Amino acid sequence: MVTTDDLFEVFGDGRGSQGLSCIWNIARRDVEVPLNSPKELLLDKHVQFIVKSGENTESYEYIVTEYLRVSGIYWCVASLDIANKMDEQDPKHVENIISIITESKNLDGGYGASKGHDSQVLHTLCALQVLTILKRTDIIHKDSIVQFIKNLQNEDGSFRGEIRSKEIDTRFTFCALLCLYLIDRLAEVDVNKAVHFIVSCYNFDGGFGRRPGSESHSGQVYCCVGTLALTGCLEYINIDRTAQWLADRQCPSGGLCGRPEKLPDVCYSWWVVASLAILGRLHYIDKADLTRFILAAQDDETGGIADRPGDMPDPFHTVFGLAGLSLLGHPDLETVDPILCMTRRSLGSLSFI
Repeated sequence: MVTTDDLFEVFGDGRGSQGLSCIWNIARRDVEVPLNSPKELLLDKHVQFIVKSGENTESYEYIVTEYLRVSGIYWCVASLDIANKMDEQDPKHVENIISIITESKNLDGGYGASKGHDSQVLHTLCALQVLTILKRTDIIHKDSIVQFIKNLQNEDGSFRGEIRSKEIDTRFTFCALLCLYLIDRLAEVDVNKAVHFIVSCYNFDGGFGRRPGSESHSGQVYCCVGTLALTGCLEYINIDRTAQWLADRQCPSGGLCGRPEKLPDVCYSWWVVASLAILGRLHYIDKADLTRFILAAQDDETGGIADRPGDMPDPFHTVFGLAGLSLLGHPDLETVDPILCMTRRSLGSLSFI
């Protein structure tokens, strides 16, 4: 079964960091930001990087990431949309994207990572996000998606990631509810029980874990805060305590980490910043320092954004780096919704939003 942990294995912490510098960074729980790092947004290079990533279907990276193909398409399409470049793409390439998404649809109503893969709630969400951005919601079969999501909900309100799995996770709950929200069918599941499960995962430090009693983590906080905001239930948590826990994730380098004593990573520029934006507490962090950290993680030769300065760029960190910069107010980027990680412009095509 694929979870977001699998994404971190491919594009996660420390990829590209080697030798003594890596050991030093781990020891002090931060990274050095080189003085010669990029200080301006290299948007055109990022667009080229993303387009090349999607077109090079014979590359080793493309082949070995089949198990998260639909999610990878979302990272690329969302990046181009945030850069306001999606409309400039080759129509044949766009049709190929739609074909891949369509082929990943299964009889149980959900979408798999690729053709022939079991349906998974994360990939189902990514498929719906891509089709919404591309203005092809006409090919979404809403009733079958509703049935798939309903089959994932447990008696306690939690959700599984796959029908045959027993694993529960607050991320699955968030993805499930977002799927239904995007097709305007949120009332089809027991939302009250889902909220009760999310609140049961709230910790004394202000964070959230995967399940009741689990350690707080920025990714889980984003999913839980997003769920509560989506359902109008933010009053169940102490907003300032949660915001302070998130603000404490900022390192001296300006970057953000997922939990205490961990290295900063550009992807948390989304998980943490989006959570603070939802809570109305973006002023709790140093936005200028974080902006410098994200810009420093750009590759000024190939384009793309890495997990941290000096590492290899990839579409995963590129989309969340751009989305984070959007929430931080970068003028060259489209405005992104902090719950859905989609541009407000693309969401405007949905009549019920």
